[in-house]
Amino acid sequence: MIGRERTPATRANLLRATRRQERVARGIDLLRRKREALVRELVGLASPAVDARARLARQARRAYPFLLEALAVHGRDELRAMGWPARELRIRLRPIRIWGVEADALDETPAVVRTLEARGTAPPLTGPAASGAATEFERLLDELLDGASREILLRRLGEALSRTSRQVHALEHRLQPRLDARIRSIRRTLDEREREDHFRLRRHLEGGGIRSALGAGGPGTRFGGRGAAMGRDTLPGGSGGRPRTAVGGG
Repeated sequence: MIGRERTPATRANLLRATRRQERVARGIDLLRRKREALVRELVGLASPAVDARARLARQARRAYPFLLEALAVHGRDELRAMGWPARELRIRLRPIRIWGVEADALDETPAVVRTLEARGTAPPLTGPAASGAATEFERLLDELLDGASREILLRRLGEALSRTSRQVHALEHRLQPRLDARIRSIRRTLDEREREDHFRLRRHLEGGGIRSALGAGGPGTRFGGRGAAMGRDTLPGGSGGRPRTAVGGG
């Protein structure tokens, strides 16, 4: 938009473009500091997130063999009947804000892993395969809840970092060069106009000085030169038939 529009070369537009350039420079500095802060936050969250993912992967590799064994022993329909009624978990979240990035953190997590008595099932009816699968998947759910808020925050910080980097790149490589070119163009045009005005004023002053010098001599000055050029005029009628000479102006 800046590159297409033609701004009149006036001092008001030069001042407006200069102020906008200063605002862009302050915006670039602020976005750079925001990007550095986001990088620090991401570095701080990266190591715990990697550890949480490793624990989650280990627990998943441990839980699914128990599920396969329970399916082989009891079948799909019987396992669904053992899991009825469905369990409801209430999780309390608290909003957090990091450099404008909004996310939710776990404020209170309920106990996920239960005992056989808490599940309300009879051990002889369920068997060790189903009980082991339930225990291992409750532990897997506990790991998921522990790393869910961290993963969400990590993803949103990554998106914010990518968006901030794009903004910095757009300001540095698109908007700022166009503003610099506009300011240089306006200044160049104003300098040319100023030189033309000085030249025009100088010619005007020199022309006025010549006219003043010519007007200061009066009317006689105009004809004085002519009389001097003519020299002496010869007039007839002198004594003894000799011509009479008269000086011009006599």
